[in-house]
Amino acid sequence: MRITVLVPGPLREKAGGESRLEVEVAGPATLGTLLDALAQRYPALERRLRDEQAGLRRYVNFYVDGEECRHRGGPSAALRDRAEVQIIPSVAGG
Repeated sequence: MRITVLVPGPLREKAGGESRLEVEVAGPATLGTLLDALAQRYPALERRLRDEQAGLRRYVNFYVDGEECRHRGGPSAALRDRAEVQIIPSVAGG
């Protein structure tokens, strides 16, 4: 299965400067298996996306085909072939 990952500007340096990653994963795929594949290629990006227990970081949102993944099971959210996963870090300020 081929999954497209859209990487936001603040995280691109951790992904080799790329804004769009094409990732091959074995099916059936989940958000967790996609993140495992990303971790192998981009370990620095992995540390920004998941915590030490491989849970999704609270301040990073993942959208699978336009839907927030936490409404689809978080890391166990199913991915279809040619799915698009968008990573959006939370922004805070004062």
